[in-house]
Amino acid sequence: MYAIVQNGGHQVKVEPGTIVTVDRMDNESGAEVTFDEVLFVSKDGDIKAGTPFVAGAKVVGIVEDHPRGPKIRVFKSKRRKQERRTHGFRADQTRVRITSIQV
Repeated sequence: MYAIVQNGGHQVKVEPGTIVTVDRMDNESGAEVTFDEVLFVSKDGDIKAGTPFVAGAKVVGIVEDHPRGPKIRVFKSKRRKQERRTHGFRADQTRVRITSIQV
């Protein structure tokens, strides 16, 4: 059984027992979180696709921790001008352990 949920403009494939990384959420570690925007559910070959969301479906998980993502280097330059700029960025993320998918 798996589902595809939408969170923060991203779509994530989730299964019970897996750990997914999503954009930073304001929940504390150990708190229960619910994803209501379920786009697709597959259970034993039975497929339910929403328009845009599956009615009555939700995914429940527990917040594990709040790590930071890898550093992304942004380099800009203008040719023949000796103009260069390097900028680094690390995104705040939340790691969630999926406990159940309810349809």
